[in-house]
Amino acid sequence: MTDISHPETFHDLPVYTLPLPRPAGTRALPPADSVAWRLDCQYELTFEEIWQDFLAEVDAARVRALLIGPWWKGEYVSLGPVVDSIVSDADRFPSLRALFLADVESEQCELSWLEMCDITPVLEALPLLEELGVRGCGDPVAGQEHLRLRPVRHEALRSLRFESGGLPGHVVRAVAASGLPALEHLELWFGSAWYGGDATVADLSPVLSGAAFPGLRRLGLQNSEIQDEIATAVASAPVVARLDSLSLAMGTLSDAGAQALLDGQPLTHLSSLDLHHHYLSEPFVSRIGDLCARAGVRVDLTRVDDRELEEDTRYVAVSE
Repeated sequence: MTDISHPETFHDLPVYTLPLPRPAGTRALPPADSVAWRLDCQYELTFEEIWQDFLAEVDAARVRALLIGPWWKGEYVSLGPVVDSIVSDADRFPSLRALFLADVESEQCELSWLEMCDITPVLEALPLLEELGVRGCGDPVAGQEHLRLRPVRHEALRSLRFESGGLPGHVVRAVAASGLPALEHLELWFGSAWYGGDATVADLSPVLSGAAFPGLRRLGLQNSEIQDEIATAVASAPVVARLDSLSLAMGTLSDAGAQALLDGQPLTHLSSLDLHHHYLSEPFVSRIGDLCARAGVRVDLTRVDDRELEEDTRYVAVSE
């Protein structure tokens, strides 16, 4: 399993966790536009208390990037009230260009246990947002609220990332049906069917055809139990010709998927190819490594530690 941890930088800014409560006489906070602000429920504070303190302590009009850490106190609760707070105060953040929902480490809460909600209102309320990251999916088997998204038109969004241990197919279809003319980077972690990851290759058709996002340059279709099927579809996908980087990492990629990539369209125009956490045999590792080396493509072929597992026991990097 891959450890989920806090990013040290976000939107090219160092991440700074707002220290609360703040005793009198403590050191001044950094300028509002110099860091990516991270909010984390600490001590006895509720998220609403942290949110109000943040608005009082920091010049929201200058905030460029915001990360939402653990938002619950005690038992896990839905992200819904957090989304409501962001939406209701959206007009106070005219400079906000990047938002990360659920920056939560594994030790704080397993990714699949995070109670999610419909995140569409955030995109609707922040028309100048350029980067959105979302971590978590919710576990429908456990009765938790699942991640939701409706097709949306957004003119400014350049980067969209879903880190999930079980990404619902309806979210993938909503992404593919959205109008995102500025989108350059799309990253989808599909996860496990056990945690609600029921997306199919067919759900990706508008993305793979190149029709959905004409500006796409960096694509990650990863952490999937159907990684061979995805690799086979990517091998002939029109979108690949315009990509600068491609990731099919973190999933159950085997020799079958690698063979499809080798038999398909050239990948030598890429600057980077990420296949880490794979189940390839040594001959295929050598063939792909040699091909990339000759073409000057950076490639990550880091193996799963126990890659000799039988086919029916292979696993994705992130599920629970």
